[in-house]
Amino acid sequence: MGYLEILRARHAARLLVGTLVGRLPNATAAIAIVLFVRAEGGSYSLAGALVAVYGVANAVGQPVLGRLVDLHGQPRVQLSAAVLSALAMAAFAFTGAEPLPLAYAAVAAAGLFTPPLEGGLRALWSSVLRKEGQVHTAYAMDAVAQEVMFTAGPLLVTLCTSLWSAQAALLVLNVIGVLGALSVSVSPPSRAWRSAPREAHWLGALRSPGLLALLGALFFVGIALGSITVASVSYADDNGGDVVYGWLMAGIGLGALIGGLSYGARQWTGEPVRRLQALVALLAVCYLPLMLIPGAVAMTLLMVLAGVFLAPVIACAFVLVDRHAPRGTVTEAFSWLVTTFTVGTSVGTGLTGPVVEAGGALWGFAVPGAAGAVSLLVLLATRRVLAASARGTVVAASLENDPNRAVEPRFSSGDRA
Repeated sequence: MGYLEILRARHAARLLVGTLVGRLPNATAAIAIVLFVRAEGGSYSLAGALVAVYGVANAVGQPVLGRLVDLHGQPRVQLSAAVLSALAMAAFAFTGAEPLPLAYAAVAAAGLFTPPLEGGLRALWSSVLRKEGQVHTAYAMDAVAQEVMFTAGPLLVTLCTSLWSAQAALLVLNVIGVLGALSVSVSPPSRAWRSAPREAHWLGALRSPGLLALLGALFFVGIALGSITVASVSYADDNGGDVVYGWLMAGIGLGALIGGLSYGARQWTGEPVRRLQALVALLAVCYLPLMLIPGAVAMTLLMVLAGVFLAPVIACAFVLVDRHAPRGTVTEAFSWLVTTFTVGTSVGTGLTGPVVEAGGALWGFAVPGAAGAVSLLVLLATRRVLAASARGTVVAASLENDPNRAVEPRFSSGDRA
C-alpha cells in the first residue's frame, strides 16, 4: 500500500507523528478554553469570545510565521513559536479569565504564535520523498492524519479534564505540543531544509494568481464545514441531544477517513485542476442529502457520506498549492491554506446561526451544499488561471530543498527577501 511505503521512508514517520503531536494544542484549543472558562465559573459567551480571539490570532499568525520559516529556516521559527504559544497558554491557565484584558492578551498570543507545523511538514515532503507520486500520497496521508487528530484531540482534553482538571488539560497538552515541535525541529530534514531563493515582494505567496484562485475556492469549502457544525447542533437538539451530536461529528470524520485512505491508495493521473473540480462537485452533491433530516441513525450514515470527499479535496488542494506557490514561499503558501480554512469555517459558523434560527436545521443543512456549489463555480471561473500556472511547470530536478515547480513571476526589483 502507498501509505506503508511512505512511512518506511527515512524520517517520514517521525515528521508526521511529531507534526501531529505538535499541533495538538491548536486542534484542542477551542474545547480546552471552553472547559477551562466554565470550570472557572465564566459564561459561555466569555468562552466563545476567547475562542474567537484565539482563532483570529491564529489565522493572522500562520502566514506571517510561514513567511519567517521560508526566510530563516524551520528550527529557529517553529520551536520558538511553539514555546511562546505554550507560555502564553500557561499564563492563561494560571491567571484564569480575570482580569479580562490579560486573558484576552494571553489567548491572542497563544493563537498568534502557534507554529506553522502543518505548512512546514508539506514543505518537507519533497525533500524526504524523491518521487512526485510519493509526495502526492503523503499529502493524502496528511489529510487523513488530520481527521484522526481532530477526532482524538477533544477526547484527550476531556480525559485530562476528568482525571485532573481543565487547567491541567491546558498545561499538559501545550507541553506535549512543544515536545512534538521539538521532535520535528531537531530532525535532520528540518535542520537541512532551506527555501528556494525568493524575490522580495510584500504580497509574498499571494502574488500568485493561481494560489489566490485556489484559496478563493477553498474558502467556501471552509464555510461548508463551519455550517455543518451549527446545523448539526440544531438537529441534535431535536433528536437526542449531545450524544447524537457526537455521533454526527464522528460520522463525518469517519467519512473523511475512508475517503482519504481510498484516495491515497492509488496513483492519480491527469491534471489535478480537473480532479479537484470533480471532487468539489461530488463533495457538494453529497451535502444535499443532509436536507432530508431523517432519524439519528440514518442521519449519521448521511454524515459519513458527506465526509467521504473532504480529505480527497484537501489532499488534491495540497498538490495545487505546491504547484502555484512562487519560489521560496512554499511554507507561507500552505499556511495561507490553513488560514483560509480557519476564516471560512468561522464565517460558516456565523452565517448558519441566523439561518438555523429562521428556518431550522433544514435550511441550516442547505448552506454546506450551496457553499460547495459556489466553490465549484470559483474553480470553473478560474480554470484558465489554474491551468496556466500548471502548464508553466518546470519538471527538471533541482538541488533545492524547496523544489517548487511553479515558474517564478518576474518583478522589477532584483532584491532577494
